[in-house]
Order: sequence, then C-alpha cells, then structure tokens
Amino acid sequence: MKYLLYGCICFCIISCKPNTKQASTDLAAFVHQTDHHHQSVKALTDVMVHDIFSPPVASRIYAYANIAAYEAGRHDNPSLRSLAGTIKHLSPVSMPDTSKTYCFSLASTMALLKVGKALIFSEDSITNQINKVKAYYASAGLSEDVMANSVAYGDTVAAHIIRWSSSDNYKQTRSFPKFSLEKDPSTWKPTPPGYNDAVEPAWNKIRPMLMDSASIYKPEPPTAFDVNNKKSQFYKEVMEVYNVSKTMTDEQKEIANFWDCNPFKLNITGHIMHANKKISPGGHWINIVAQVTKQAKLNMPITLETYALTSLALYDAFISCWDEKYRSKLVRPESVINEYIDKDWLPLLQTPPFPEYTSGHSVASAACATVLTKVIGDNFAYHDSTEVEFGLPVRSFTSFEQAASEASISRLYGGIHYRPAIENGIKQGRKVGEMVLKAMGK
Repeated sequence: MKYLLYGCICFCIISCKPNTKQASTDLAAFVHQTDHHHQSVKALTDVMVHDIFSPPVASRIYAYANIAAYEAGRHDNPSLRSLAGTIKHLSPVSMPDTSKTYCFSLASTMALLKVGKALIFSEDSITNQINKVKAYYASAGLSEDVMANSVAYGDTVAAHIIRWSSSDNYKQTRSFPKFSLEKDPSTWKPTPPGYNDAVEPAWNKIRPMLMDSASIYKPEPPTAFDVNNKKSQFYKEVMEVYNVSKTMTDEQKEIANFWDCNPFKLNITGHIMHANKKISPGGHWINIVAQVTKQAKLNMPITLETYALTSLALYDAFISCWDEKYRSKLVRPESVINEYIDKDWLPLLQTPPFPEYTSGHSVASAACATVLTKVIGDNFAYHDSTEVEFGLPVRSFTSFEQAASEASISRLYGGIHYRPAIENGIKQGRKVGEMVLKAMGK
C-alpha cells in the first residue's frame, strides 16, 4: 500500500513548521483535517441527490470540484504536480503567494465547495457547509490573516476551474435536440412507469478530461438483435435476464438493490406518483473514496489526489459509455420481454431512461476500481456503508475489483442489462482507468 508511508500525524507536525508557510494551529485539529473535507464532499453529494442530477452530470460536478480541491491543496506535498498540462486543455492554475502564510487544507475544501456551489442548484446548503468549515478552522485557532489568505486562494483556484468548466460544451448541449425514437424494434424506447425521455443523448459532445476522444475506447458492437429465432445469441441473452429474475436468491436481490443507485426512482400508487431520490453510481464510488482513504489513514494531499483521480476516471468513463449508448441505441430487456415473451414481466429494478449498451455501472465501476486498486492497494478489504442512509445494510468487500464486479453483475440481477453490456462495459471501464493512471504517471 504505497501511500501508507505518509502518516497523517507526522505530516501534520511537519506541515506546521513555521518555515513551510503552513499555518501553525492546533495540531489535534490538523490530525483530523480530512474529516471536514470528507464531510464537505458528502454535503455536495447530498445536494446532488436533492437536486436530482443524472449520473453523467453528477460525474461532471465531482470532477471539477475535486480537481479544484486538488489544485488548491497539493502544495502540502511537493511530489504532487498540477493537473495543468496533463489535462491538455487546463491552463496553469495560480500559485500561492510565497510571501503569505496559508492553510492549504482550508483552501482545498473552500475550492471544492465554491466550484460545487457554482454547478448545483441548491446553493444555500453549500453556503451552510462553507460556514461550518470556516467555523471549524477558526475554533482550532487559525489566525484571521491565515484564514483570509487561505479562503482567498481557494476562491482564486475555484474561479479558475469554473471558467475552465464553462468551455466544455455542457451549456451548449442543454439546447441540443432530444433523442429521436426510431421504428426499428432493436432500438431504445421509453420504459415504464414514467416513460421518460432519453437522458443526455449528446453527452459524447462533452469535452473529455484525458481521453483523446469520446470514442477512443469504443467497445465491440452488441449482439445482433434477433428475437424471432429462439436459437439466436440475442434471444439467449434476453432469456437469461428473464430466467435470472425468476430464480434469484435473497443475496442476489440484496446485491441488485445495494447497487441500484437510481437518482430518481418513480413510484406509482393508484393515481399518485412520488419519487425516491438516491445517490448516483458515481456518488457511490466517491463515497467509497471517503471510506477507504479514512481507513487507510491517508493524509490530506493524498486524499485529495485520490478524489481527483477517481473523479477523472468517472468523468471520462461516462463520456465513453454514453458515446456507445447512443451509437448502438440498443433496446432494454424490459421492452423486449414485455413485447415478445411476457407482457406482465417487471424487472426487479426500475429501468433507467437511456439505451442499454454498455452498462454505465460496469464502465464507471471498473474505471474507479482500477484507479483505487493502484492508489490504495490490491486486496484492500473494506466495509461499504454508502446505502445505509437509504435503508440498506452494509456490504463488505475484499477488494475494489470485487466491488466493481458485484456492481456490474447487479444490473443483470436487476433485470436492466444483458450480459454483454456488463462484460464489455467492464473492459471499457478498465481501459479508462488505466488511461488515467498512465496519464498521471502511476
């Protein structure tokens, strides 16, 4: 485990030496400094759940916010280099004034929250978290001038990242045409109960972070659509989804629900509709970052790096995945089974409103697991409590790869993906994760 050599307490003592320009405050507060950053990331996640951001859009928010935090906080570790240049379209970020004293931990959390606030809707919640963080550092004894310098530097970094984010084509895609339905029975169509429009059909037009193009990791095509021939490969894949749904164990159902991560599950009772809001797939993996970096006792700079690398993997993974989704436009199992096999069949999970191939969970999970395995370590056992707040029990994993594998197969158990979307999605995601690591020299 590469970074366990950086002990948190030792780092804090060293960073508080006067000649480092790091603020000398209560060492006990600095020992626990990552807690307030994790709480701030969670505050951002909670707002994203409340504001109902789709998985691709959520990945964008995490990426810019965590890059800002990394750029503002990396100065406490001389071995950490700026992402400018590695991300070719990110221009150099302003360096701190060497004549001033900073608390870079505070600066990084401020940068995270300021960028997050600019990209979400419910700004008051983020403002409240900003005030909580400031109050914490003030109570720890941080002087007013160091507080002001740190907040100002965080603001400077945040402003730079916000300006950069405005050029990624996101605003333009808000006015792009909606997905046009086709008469071809192999292509995606809206599914019950909401029959919602396809989500983010132009996401491959968003500027990638590290990929050369949205299609660089284009997977092999999905199995050819053929439901009239019961011996065809596609028919077998459809029947696998159908048969699995009839024979699932309680454990398989628990796995499916644990990894559901549906930001907007629509429930219909009689004539009344209401929705359950939950964490996105990317949010689940960002929460895993919080849990495992605390368990591994990583210091603040390496924690920031881990958030940033995982967010980069998420961001490009969703662009890569969505590029394929709206190229193949494959119909969901629910539509096929209802039309050709069993009109009353329902999947265990609610079918998300976008094409089937490849599986977003598989691509994103494999990308994140690849990064975390390298940064935290292989065979790193941990307990994932992400879904407890949504009424589900803790699940335990022996490695990030095991978690990613479970997240992927959960989509078959849930009745919303055929097997090739899962298996080829894992391959696609691993390529994204490996690309991120290579770009960062890991």
